[in-house]
Amino acid sequence: MKWHTPGEFSPLMLVVDGPEKYILVASLWDAAQLLTACWPLDDGEEYLTAVKACRDAIHGDLPAEDAREALISAAKEAGIPVITVVH
Repeated sequence: MKWHTPGEFSPLMLVVDGPEKYILVASLWDAAQLLTACWPLDDGEEYLTAVKACRDAIHGDLPAEDAREALISAAKEAGIPVITVVH
């Protein structure tokens, strides 16, 4: 399993409501934790796609960057701004 693979997952920051305004997502572990523990919508199509993409990437069946893109799409669906880093 590839939970903590920061080299394969380009970091991004989500801007959320609440006391912790910015959430750094730097690995598949971070993405999976965010999606399953504190995501505001649990029935959106992009959300479900992101959960599946994270699971598949963790098991090595999908590149981590694909899971990252799915997370970005889920964030857009949920109205969560995303800050990405351009290399």
